[in-house]
Amino acid sequence: MSARAHTTQRVLLITLGALLVTFLVAPVLALVVSTSPADLGAGLSHPLVWPALRLSLFTTLASLVIVVCLGTPLAWVLARSRSRRAHLVETALQLPIVLPPAVAGVALLMAFGRHGLLSFLYGEGDSVVFTTTAVVMAEVFVAAPFYLQAAISAFRKVDERLVVVARSFGASPLRVFFSVALPLSLPALVAGASMCWARALGEFGATLMFAGNLEGVTQTLPLAIYTALETDLRVAQALSIVLVVVAFTLLLVVRAATRRANPDRHPR
Repeated sequence: MSARAHTTQRVLLITLGALLVTFLVAPVLALVVSTSPADLGAGLSHPLVWPALRLSLFTTLASLVIVVCLGTPLAWVLARSRSRRAHLVETALQLPIVLPPAVAGVALLMAFGRHGLLSFLYGEGDSVVFTTTAVVMAEVFVAAPFYLQAAISAFRKVDERLVVVARSFGASPLRVFFSVALPLSLPALVAGASMCWARALGEFGATLMFAGNLEGVTQTLPLAIYTALETDLRVAQALSIVLVVVAFTLLLVVRAATRRANPDRHPR
């Protein structure tokens, strides 16, 4: 093939890729450049903003702590198991990723609503629906699979010989977990936790259906954006920019952690 043909094909490939890049980047760029500093300041000073921001930070951090504390040992158990049952459980845990948000919200209502399947967990007439607890539950439900996937994958990469050597020196299973598996998997766990937090921060549909949209109680940043669109576009733009900045920062953290976990695949 001639050099001219190589050049033509290369230009074609770059052009096709550039079309997708433009489509993905243009909306975010438009969101930023169409907002002046004055509009951004006015939007961020709206009474709707800071209660939603505080609630989002509280609920997402709470959900992240729950997912990490419960998900890390679960991921280690699933990563170490080779049984068909463990693979079935792992598949089931990934289901919230592909469920539409509306379906996730209905499922949470059917499980934890006032007349739900697990309503016996609290007193008669009580319900977590339309409470801050419901927001945390919705975020855990939709975000946990992202951390679990990363953690399971990281634990499966732990060299089995290191585990065997540690056990041969008398280390207990817990000692092996804390002194061998966790330190070796930490960069990947940080990346998974970052993706989990980003997903929780952007959660909308399941939260709206299960927790409602009550200002100061269940109205997180995405719900505040939804509410602001009806009255003041500046507020919606300002909140959207905040989420974009946070999401971009989290992606940088994920890339840095991934690079540290796989230095050979990410040369400097």
